[in-house]
Amino acid sequence: MNQTQLSEQEQVRRNSLEQMRQLGIEPYPAAEYTVTGYTDEIKANFDDALEPPREVSIAGRVMSRRIMGKASFVELQDSRGRIQVYISRDEICPGEDKDLYNVVFKKLLDIGDFIGIEGFVFRTRTGEITVHARSFKVLSKSLRPLPIVKMKDGVVYDSFDDPELRYRRRYVDLIVNEGVRDIFIKRTKVYNSMREYFNSHGYMEVETPILQSIPGGASARPFITHHNALDIPLYLRIADELYLKRLIVGGFEGVYEFSKNFRNEGMDRTHNPEFTCMEIYVSYKDYNWMMDFTERMIEKICMDVNGTTEVKVGDNTINFKAPFKRVTMIDAIKEHTGIDISGMDETQLRDVCKQLHIEVEPSMGKGKLIDEIFGEKCEGKYIQPTFIIDYPIEMSPLTKRHRNNPELTERFELMVNGKELANAYSELNDPIDQYERFVDQMNLAAKGDDEAMIIDGDFIRALEYGMPPTSGMGIGMDRLVMLMTGQTTIQEVLLFPQMKPEKKPQSAEQTDEEAEQSQE
Repeated sequence: MNQTQLSEQEQVRRNSLEQMRQLGIEPYPAAEYTVTGYTDEIKANFDDALEPPREVSIAGRVMSRRIMGKASFVELQDSRGRIQVYISRDEICPGEDKDLYNVVFKKLLDIGDFIGIEGFVFRTRTGEITVHARSFKVLSKSLRPLPIVKMKDGVVYDSFDDPELRYRRRYVDLIVNEGVRDIFIKRTKVYNSMREYFNSHGYMEVETPILQSIPGGASARPFITHHNALDIPLYLRIADELYLKRLIVGGFEGVYEFSKNFRNEGMDRTHNPEFTCMEIYVSYKDYNWMMDFTERMIEKICMDVNGTTEVKVGDNTINFKAPFKRVTMIDAIKEHTGIDISGMDETQLRDVCKQLHIEVEPSMGKGKLIDEIFGEKCEGKYIQPTFIIDYPIEMSPLTKRHRNNPELTERFELMVNGKELANAYSELNDPIDQYERFVDQMNLAAKGDDEAMIIDGDFIRALEYGMPPTSGMGIGMDRLVMLMTGQTTIQEVLLFPQMKPEKKPQSAEQTDEEAEQSQE
């Protein structure tokens, strides 16, 4: 970075860096530093009666400090929490090294620096569990000041709460905002719980291609790229369904994948163009079995992550105790609009949309029209977990026809807090029927529907070898994590959500602070 771009505080820290080196202190040492204790377990296991007191070696970031003559108190933050450290000048820097204490601790050590402390654990007269330092080591010098929250006369300063800055500089957000790290710890717990559930049933985790010659498995607009060596266009995966079903054809009983999917569509508080989906396919099962399987799984996850089946999300308290309510799509639309759409053709559905003041496009077929009606008038009504079942066939090109009504399919979507969380089918395994459904999708594409599916000839060929009766389910992992952590925006559960490119300073003299202000 050009020195003229540095703020005054950044320049002071760079000067401190050089002074440390002049004193023989390496601010970025290469040697391993051994850690024998972490803040949370040190506090949890502290024993006042222990003699001699426990010896520990800890490391972390300086988050605050109080210098009181010959002594200092430092608040140290590691990956698990914070703990107070007591540092005595006469113990750390005995004899002729006392001046070193005055220089390093009073002038050169900054909030944000990483240090290592060796010492023993005790309780202060005020009752705070503290590490008494016998030695310390600088492990990494911080060259930018942290936005540590301060208050003066009831006014908050330096709070790092602007969403754009928090998401763009997640590394700072994780340091200074309590609770953010816990969201992502819970995210990992969600994944671990789900894996345990699947593995306990004997199902196998697999990997399928992200770059695909045909974007299949969902109705969505793909990202397109080009493979130079093969000189062909490729698409970033919108779903992994068709590849996973090929593996069922190949003889696996049950397979699942946590897949990064990419859809070139809008962004809002529940959508990100890059998202994580889990899909599972199990042979010899149907959608009724999958509903039972799914509700038990989600109840387990909620218990594993939160210790209860109830979660507070915004103003709603959601209970994930199985079983979940089940409502057909046609009954849901009838309940919330008063209109029975069963048996209606495309023209009649367009009239319904007009009557309900729902805007639609000329390219939309029956499936999209029904989807618009449900999305506008019904979806947001389902706060508690509810399976919406038995979708019209036009909405579900990969789903087996309903065993009792050929106009419907054996499909469910799980609605929670007014949004879709999971989508599942009794999978279509008739290759002739599947080909005809793909042709219907291509006809929609010819009318201008850029989300219609493309015919996947190799998938049809795989079905022609025979696929057993199968049920499959996909679940949006980001939305599941939102629910399990009580978050209302998807950006809060993504470490690095997609954002517009950061605006650059307009001149060499413009500081980071000025650049941030220019973005507001």
